[in-house]
Amino acid sequence: MAQLLLDKKALDVVILDVRGMTSYADYIVIASGESDRQVSAMAENVHVQLKQGEQPVRALGTEGVETGQWVLLDYGEVVAHLFLADLRAHYDLEGLWADANREKVS
Repeated sequence: MAQLLLDKKALDVVILDVRGMTSYADYIVIASGESDRQVSAMAENVHVQLKQGEQPVRALGTEGVETGQWVLLDYGEVVAHLFLADLRAHYDLEGLWADANREKVS
């Protein structure tokens, strides 16, 4: 998923390993975009590519794609939060999951 976000020029992609810390996901992917259009395009790319892959994966749920300010993609064990940069700083999900192991992807 991280590479699919980078394909659409996502910024500051981070993967948080939250296994054992929450019951709703094993990994949380957080990324930023420079515009609402870019954030929506990042989400759409993930959705299309995962659905068309060798082992198709469908999202369990999505939120915010229409506005592109904060998009949530729920793929079960992996949940992605895609933000406009200023909203990402405001909500500070990395701070919320400060104890999680993290991997910055570039």
